Amino acid sequence: MRILASSVIILALSACNPEPEGEPVLRTEIGSGVAQDTSKAPKRASACRSITFETIPLTHCIADPAKHRITTALGPDGDAPYRSLANLAAGRAPDAPLVAFAVNGGMFGEEGKPIGYYVEGKDRQKELNRADGIGNFHLKPNGVFYGTGSAWSVRATDDFYSNVGDRPEFGTQSGPMLVIGGKLHPEIAEDGPSKAIRNGVGVDNEGLAHFVISDKPLSFGVLARFFRDELKTPNALFLDGNVSALWDPANDRLDLGAALGPLIVVEAKE
Repeated sequence: MRILASSVIILALSACNPEPEGEPVLRTEIGSGVAQDTSKAPKRASACRSITFETIPLTHCIADPAKHRITTALGPDGDAPYRSLANLAAGRAPDAPLVAFAVNGGMFGEEGKPIGYYVEGKDRQKELNRADGIGNFHLKPNGVFYGTGSAWSVRATDDFYSNVGDRPEFGTQSGPMLVIGGKLHPEIAEDGPSKAIRNGVGVDNEGLAHFVISDKPLSFGVLARFFRDELKTPNALFLDGNVSALWDPANDRLDLGAALGPLIVVEAKE
């Protein structure tokens, strides 16, 4: 969801007013005219799978440090933010690394620019945001997904502030945390009334980054339990809701819908 400074109401967990009922974003098949031209390439296996958890259909994508690199992308150099995965796809150079998948990743303001910590290519474009406020982002603890090379992590914001000294190659701040040290965020209800299309990220003890997007509206509680109970990620971070989107080229999936902010791009190493 967009975090607007004045007019848009940002709705938090069950302790606050519920978000409006979410609907799946529009999905379309993409061809060589929109994304990278793979018409002459052999069919690649997708890094994503469909799964059902507590009756809710989810798409679960895995970034493996042995196979993938992770970057963040806001927009072309010196230009306005992409605002959509379709624009990201269309703007990639023909010789750019193949995209395994990409998702939206991090809260943002009216112009699509991040409201929290954001690093792209080791360039810190927004400092860590430790301020108090209303809405999901400020439902403490919030957190940061970041990494350098093949080492990726999710940390609560204060933990990141106290323990991460070197600037990572990529980083994006969002909130709230879903799982902290193997426990659910203390403000998350078991299955609160707020239902929306939501996505999140967690890193397991083997170093795999797990990205999850719901294919039907779900509560924070269901999403958090999937990370804790099924994926066994000690820490997991909510990325966004209602605007959540996925680009999975191997399955010809490109989600369209509301304007986005920061994007997380998982590229194939080969």
